[in-house]
Amino acid sequence: MSLLVLGVTSFLIALSGALVPGPLFTLTVSESARRGAATGPLIILGHGLLEIMVVVLVLSGLSPFLRHDTTRQLISLIGGCMLVVMGILLLRDIPKARLDTTSEKKGKGMNLIVTGMVGSITNPYWVIWWATIGLGYLVSSLRFGMAGVIVFFLGHISADLAWYSLVSYAVSKGKKIMGERGYRAVLLFCGIFLILFGGWYVQSA
Repeated sequence: MSLLVLGVTSFLIALSGALVPGPLFTLTVSESARRGAATGPLIILGHGLLEIMVVVLVLSGLSPFLRHDTTRQLISLIGGCMLVVMGILLLRDIPKARLDTTSEKKGKGMNLIVTGMVGSITNPYWVIWWATIGLGYLVSSLRFGMAGVIVFFLGHISADLAWYSLVSYAVSKGKKIMGERGYRAVLLFCGIFLILFGGWYVQSA
């Protein structure tokens, strides 16, 4: 495996995961209509910062802990509960939801970055992916030293950035067609999805 192959395969594997709807996708859709096309990149920035921490922790020797069954069960339980809470809060806010992008933008970026981090860490699938597929790929990239780790991570995060930027752009441009009723319907779907997704993880734990 060359560095080029490592980067390309890392991108494709990450893209296949990003295309599967999950909490991060749901949050991106629900926020993009109100906050615009910058929502996706900012959410992925938070997601990426969290993944950098994961890479550092794995390289520091945390991988055996992450692969332990008890750890995965605990993560599924806590993460699932958090997703259910996020879904309930989303449903609670539907009556007062507005497609208003003219509100003050101060602090918006930081809020979306934090949203990206929270949406990632509360998704048990994300943790399990890093404890299995991500860990294996990270170990393989170490044969090239730090250059391999960097290429692996850039290929991985590029897939997330490309997909979620496209989703955010499409949703934000379609908000005029969607209207207030359509936006609330999307929020309803997203809230129910988060509750069901979180409940499934709690049950699996």
